[in-house]
Amino acid sequence: MNTNQRQHYQQIILSHARKPQHKGKTNPIHRQNQGENPYCGDKVELTLMLNETETKIEDIKFEGAGCALCLASADLMAGAVKGKDVSAALLMVEDFRKMVMGESTLKPPLEKLNIMQSVSQFPMRVKCVTLAWHTLKGALIAEKSDEKQL
Repeated sequence: MNTNQRQHYQQIILSHARKPQHKGKTNPIHRQNQGENPYCGDKVELTLMLNETETKIEDIKFEGAGCALCLASADLMAGAVKGKDVSAALLMVEDFRKMVMGESTLKPPLEKLNIMQSVSQFPMRVKCVTLAWHTLKGALIAEKSDEKQL
């Protein structure tokens, strides 16, 4: 990555961190989950509004505090999964994890998330970038496993 690309990516990350497009809480809240990285103090709370059959993410919002990478990743994640089927969102979590670990590159329409790929060089920052994604997975899986126990 050249210097111009790095500066451009930093501007995008800072923009999403300072002025997130998906900040707040959904109304109504069908699912929610909180994630925390105790090593650096990042905290994220996700709320989701699902369709009637609970198979599609109609809306997703987050609130939280943390570093620019954590908040930008949460905002980018919300934009990427909004309107997607729950099953597709769960696959996106795994694809994002692989990309951040440097194992792959995301393809269209998710290629804009590749701006986070450079954190693979900084293992401690991977947790910052993946916190919201793990929190999303927890929100989507926890509810399903609770339903099966009823």
